[in-house]
Amino acid sequence: MIILPAIDLKEGRCVRLEQGLMDKDTVYNDDPAAQALTWQEQGGELLHIVDLDGAFAGVPKNKAAIRAIVAAISIPSELGGGIRDLQTIEAYLELGVTRVILGTIAKENPLLVAEACKKFPGRIVVGIDAMKGLVAVRGWADVTEKLATEMAKEMEGFGVEAIIYTDIARDGMMQGPNIEATKALAEAINIPVIASGGLSSLDDIRRLMAIESSGVTGVITGKAIYSGAIDLREAVALTRQRQD
Repeated sequence: MIILPAIDLKEGRCVRLEQGLMDKDTVYNDDPAAQALTWQEQGGELLHIVDLDGAFAGVPKNKAAIRAIVAAISIPSELGGGIRDLQTIEAYLELGVTRVILGTIAKENPLLVAEACKKFPGRIVVGIDAMKGLVAVRGWADVTEKLATEMAKEMEGFGVEAIIYTDIARDGMMQGPNIEATKALAEAINIPVIASGGLSSLDDIRRLMAIESSGVTGVITGKAIYSGAIDLREAVALTRQRQD
């Protein structure tokens, strides 16, 4: 299992939200590139970047910050938020992002996911954000009637590299990840699942490592490492013990 430190961008700064609410944000760093470098130096293996403004607007909004982040680090990165067409995917990949995350558009235009997977094999990830097991879109503003597990199976069929599963009720709340829902989703498909939302302690990571055999290959952490509740170096060391 790998640890993915998160950088959420709002108006060019690193922030964290509570339950995806834009008016409940905490600014952690005015220099996203410096923050990215810090997470790399502390052992982060894959940087998770979200353009929050882009997620709500439906178009990229923090390109300068993203460019600076990618230029500053040598570890791979993944980016989501406001990516709704092939041109934007291609532009970000050319910018140096390792892989892109499709969220809202994956639900609203699944054929685009299929097309993107063919054009950029191995570089397309789908983010499934759920509220009580139902898929939420447009920056979590709209909850649909589609089951998260149903959507995950559909995306697997298109050839996506991985699924990022976020339980919205847990995100930014540091109440622990939804182990049961994450495990159920991972067991429903055969591609890797990255857990997201609610990570609060090393014990949470241990609980996720216990379901690694179900297909949970990574976990995203944001507020916990910014607040100091989790030391990123310790978290990475914990996951590497299993590998050793």
